[in-house]
Amino acid sequence: MQTNLADFIKHTSDGQEAGQILRSCVHCGFCLATCPTYQLLGDELDSPRGRIYLIKQMLEGELVTEKTQLHLDRCLTCRACETTCPSGVQYGNLLDIGRNIAEQRIPRGWWAQAQRWSLRKLLGNRLLFGSLLRLGQLLRPLLPGSMRLRIPARQTADTWPNTVHPRRMLILDGCVQPALSPNINAATARVLNRLGIQLLRPAGVGCCGAIDQHLNAPNAASLAVKRNIDVWWPLLQQGCEAIVITASGCGVMVKDYGHLLQHDPEYAAKAAHIAGLSRDLSEIIAAEQVRLVTLLKLAPRNKVAFHAPCTLQHGQKIVGVIERLLSTAGFELAPVADSHLCCGSSGTYSILQPELARQLRSNKLDALNSGAPNIIATANIGCLTHLQSGTGVPVRHWIELIDEACT
Repeated sequence: MQTNLADFIKHTSDGQEAGQILRSCVHCGFCLATCPTYQLLGDELDSPRGRIYLIKQMLEGELVTEKTQLHLDRCLTCRACETTCPSGVQYGNLLDIGRNIAEQRIPRGWWAQAQRWSLRKLLGNRLLFGSLLRLGQLLRPLLPGSMRLRIPARQTADTWPNTVHPRRMLILDGCVQPALSPNINAATARVLNRLGIQLLRPAGVGCCGAIDQHLNAPNAASLAVKRNIDVWWPLLQQGCEAIVITASGCGVMVKDYGHLLQHDPEYAAKAAHIAGLSRDLSEIIAAEQVRLVTLLKLAPRNKVAFHAPCTLQHGQKIVGVIERLLSTAGFELAPVADSHLCCGSSGTYSILQPELARQLRSNKLDALNSGAPNIIATANIGCLTHLQSGTGVPVRHWIELIDEACT
């Protein structure tokens, strides 16, 4: 794709990256077939190829309107298009650049600004989110049905082991997951403990930065990233071998730290090193699969439909690993059609684009439930809560199932 970037962006690092990405696109249109919003709306501008054209026009200095912003906002950032693209177009990085420019050039109304600011401050603050969630859970029985479904019932965590092992790893606790489903990380610690790995929760680690990054606040995202690096770095220097991440949405963000801070002279090398040591939990467990088999207890297992989050299969390119682990543990896997399509959660998307998110959730639940599973399993807390709000079938994190299957 030939480009002629405008002077305001041409000589910047964003401009150079955007120009390279734009030139790699060959207009083939393969991305349209796997784009969830194009499948729903049938509008070329709600496809990756259409959004690339819009971003190109914006970066070449053409008029930017609210329509441009609307089509960019509607993108789920699921990155299914990257999996499909034969040319390797890094659409997600281009979208970040385009959205940030659009945010600067197209003023949002006061309500949209307030909503996005509130989401950043609420979801990224573990204490504040946890307190408001507890209040909502107390009032849950008094709320109308539609609101009650959006507030999950309170959950508790089983024991976190305190056994000391020579092998140590760090865990990213996350922002909303400890309040929504505290047993996920505890189950992770128990499984890893059985495998001879001690899981540490360092104080001071906060949001991975994804919320700020995807709500067009890159400076705030960079501060969050640097804060986490400052906490993790000395512990990694002391021998902790990896950063374990149980929410795939956070995982794809942390693995991108090196790219995000590549031009920061103080943090670039550290960010790249930490990105290289970041592991989705499935990668850790899969590496220990032979030993895991010896820990499994013989018992009848439930039929499970596995929902592969976009951040796992398209963002981190981890495909089939968790399904194999569940099968090894004795679970029967139900077939899931169109497993590459997004469920509609996508961070704050289900809040900012509720109608599209509901349609995508309905389609996904139809596919997941078609095999009559007893349980739906997933690997991302956002997908878990979004799917659970639309079905009576229990939706759980896959590591909880592995934990319960172990002796």
